[in-house]
Amino acid sequence: MRAIEYHGNKNLKFVTDRPIPEIIHPHDVKLKVLYCGICGSDLHEYLDGPIFFKGETNPITHKKKLGQCLGHELCGEIVEVGCDVGHHLKVGQHVALESNGTCLNRQYLQQSKEEQTHICGACARGKYNNCKEINFYGLGFSDGGMAEYIVVTEARVIPYNPKVIPDDIAALIEPLAVAWHGVRQSRIQEEEKSPQALIIGGGPIGLCTIFALKGHGVHDIVLSEPALGRRELAESFGVRTFNPLDYKEADEQIKQLVKMTKHGGFTHIYDCAGTKATFNAMVKALAAGGVGTNVAIWPHVPVDLYPMDLTLNELTITASMCYTKIDFELVVKAFEDGMIDPKEVGKLVSKKVPLEDGIEKGILDLIHNKEKYIKIFVHP
Repeated sequence: MRAIEYHGNKNLKFVTDRPIPEIIHPHDVKLKVLYCGICGSDLHEYLDGPIFFKGETNPITHKKKLGQCLGHELCGEIVEVGCDVGHHLKVGQHVALESNGTCLNRQYLQQSKEEQTHICGACARGKYNNCKEINFYGLGFSDGGMAEYIVVTEARVIPYNPKVIPDDIAALIEPLAVAWHGVRQSRIQEEEKSPQALIIGGGPIGLCTIFALKGHGVHDIVLSEPALGRRELAESFGVRTFNPLDYKEADEQIKQLVKMTKHGGFTHIYDCAGTKATFNAMVKALAAGGVGTNVAIWPHVPVDLYPMDLTLNELTITASMCYTKIDFELVVKAFEDGMIDPKEVGKLVSKKVPLEDGIEKGILDLIHNKEKYIKIFVHP
């Protein structure tokens, strides 16, 4: 079959003779890939990796990392199921993939009882999205979705109705689940007054956070983003925008942001950019009792944080890592209930390219023309 393989730093290969994966374990599900999105994590692996691909083999699946198919944002059609797969999953269903690969996957891999019970503290507490061994399908755990077919564990597939969520949008369920988890982590449902939310950073996750907030019934949303095209896109979703570059000094930026609120600050802020400046803005622009949530994946750098900034205003600073299966299920339900409009979400897809063009016209084009695109899909 055709596939895009990761072989190391700046070393991707498009191949046409990769063996089609087969079901091995009783709980395996085989998917025909429909669409696979290119994520910023894929770009980091290409430019700066190996990161998730570091190490020879995955400690859970024992599969070699280099040479795996890239891609973890995907949707597909079930074409075969293992003998012990639950009756709720059937051939012909369209599904999204929760791409987490964690300690809990051991129970589906026909490993020894000793291996199956060898799980980290996070997984033992049910926080498997914080697994100490976390990798992802398409990022070191096992083969991903930049291929014609993929075999995954049944616990990681979430059915959707293609009449409600068209297939050429369904690969966005994964980044929407990232955003949905971030909003859940912020405990926005506990807000007694009308929430006012600020999203810092208008990349794919920042824009997806707009829809996650709408799915929670929040409509007073501001997006802070320097790129005009992304601000205009956000405005088409019915949110207000702010250009931080209109003000030279960080203090003035924060002052102007606060002026956009009713209560001397935002009740909830989501840092989807991950810089010292945006973290500081998150802390300074919160209203009393507000919640700031870091959604961004940071480089290994410190920030200045003054505890009295939190104490004097009783602020909560929290963080969000990936997602769990319930986030996927809630995103699908939000589409079904009309809380998320698939036509609006579809605006996030900048272009779709055939799998054979996925390196040159997908990954490399996105690297060299980042401001031009939001999300690029590859499709077999």
